[in-house]
Amino acid sequence: MTFGVQAQRSQYNRDAVLSATPVRLLTMLYDRLLLDLNRAATAQQGEDWAVATENLLHAQAIVAELSSSLNVDAWEGGEGLLALYTYVSTALISANIHRDIERTRESIALLEPLRQTWHEAAGQLPSQAAPASSGGTLGFA
Repeated sequence: MTFGVQAQRSQYNRDAVLSATPVRLLTMLYDRLLLDLNRAATAQQGEDWAVATENLLHAQAIVAELSSSLNVDAWEGGEGLLALYTYVSTALISANIHRDIERTRESIALLEPLRQTWHEAAGQLPSQAAPASSGGTLGFA
């Protein structure tokens, strides 16, 4: 890929994130999180530890963002979701340190149903024109 194409793709991705509604931003985060985890599992299976580490670290950053933006008081499931994020964060650290593909797979198994559920919920909401900076949707500040 040429530099010009990479720059255009990067700008497109930045624009997509900046113009996304809070709900769309959440589904984008989950999509990227599961992409990172699947890439990490593939790399772990092939013993490509550098690629596995890169993807696990990015996944950890996404889980940290999801945790920090979660408003646990907005709905009764908030505490449980925060506990899940904390568990997954610890599992990803362990998967990385101990090169443990089973911890990565466990994280995928825990998060994939959530990704699907957020996508289904987002599909049921009316179109929103508000930018991501408006915050507060689905219990996220």
